[in-house]
Amino acid sequence: MSAQKEYAVGIDIGGTTTKFGIVDRKGNILAQDRIPSNAHEVVEDFIDDLHAKLLPMIDKVGGTENFIGIGMGAPNGNFYSGTIEYAPNLKWKGIIPIADLMTKKFGLTTKLTNDANAAAMGEMIYGCTKTIKHFITITLGTGVGSGIVIDGKIVLGHDGFAGELGHTIIRPGGRLHKSTHMRGSLEAYASATGVRETAIELLTEHPEEESLLRNYSINELTSETVYECAMQGDNIANRIFEFTGQILGESLANFIMFSSPEAIVLFGGLTKAGELLMKPTRRYMEANLLPIFQNKVKLIFSELKEADAAILGASALVWDIPPVIR
Repeated sequence: MSAQKEYAVGIDIGGTTTKFGIVDRKGNILAQDRIPSNAHEVVEDFIDDLHAKLLPMIDKVGGTENFIGIGMGAPNGNFYSGTIEYAPNLKWKGIIPIADLMTKKFGLTTKLTNDANAAAMGEMIYGCTKTIKHFITITLGTGVGSGIVIDGKIVLGHDGFAGELGHTIIRPGGRLHKSTHMRGSLEAYASATGVRETAIELLTEHPEEESLLRNYSINELTSETVYECAMQGDNIANRIFEFTGQILGESLANFIMFSSPEAIVLFGGLTKAGELLMKPTRRYMEANLLPIFQNKVKLIFSELKEADAAILGASALVWDIPPVIR
């Protein structure tokens, strides 16, 4: 089979949405779609839905015989075992042998990694870190994920779960994370869900203060509505992003002093806030670094489209075994 006829499937299972696409060897996404991640109580029904959407896309480029395999990124995805294990933001609890289930359903070899590691691979192969060997990707979506690259290799640890920076404790005894039941984790503050929680807290704590956010019910409050109000000059909305940037910046300073990366790449839906998030994040990051680390690390937004980095990175799993650090 010629290389020109070979394709891979890349799948990114996020806390809210699963994005998937058909990728060729040059990194072109030929077709893509999405389904909800948590619309099914059991993973087999999720896979059935995914199969119904993907099969016509696969058939359109010649069928499964033209595919080298399926690569998946998922929360708590274990590269070594092909299992999703105790993912706090997914409905399917316990240990889910999703790579084996996908292989049986599609008849294609399926490989799995953490969703943020897949995004890091996408950046490393196709994105803004193609020439960088030491970097960290931080995905800011429903949760906060991370992929750590040292000397051009993804850090996975002895059990496949290294790099869960979103669950590091940045405010001991702080806000409750409703899925993990831990208090004060980065994800509880710097995710899209965390922005919403901060909005509810500030509106409750300052009932006398006018805000455009009060025009929304609690169910209507999202990181997007906070952004829209901040762009209109709303004081509380702007303070929400200032606080979120403070938490994120302090956390990034810790991560920098641990691994001394050349760059940190921010990726995911929350980055649409742009400088509202970037300015306080950079300020608090630099303010909390030792002098030997200050003004050395590039803090940048991903240049890949939101869905593309994770789809591309996941698909790369099946072209070649990625270099990893155990």
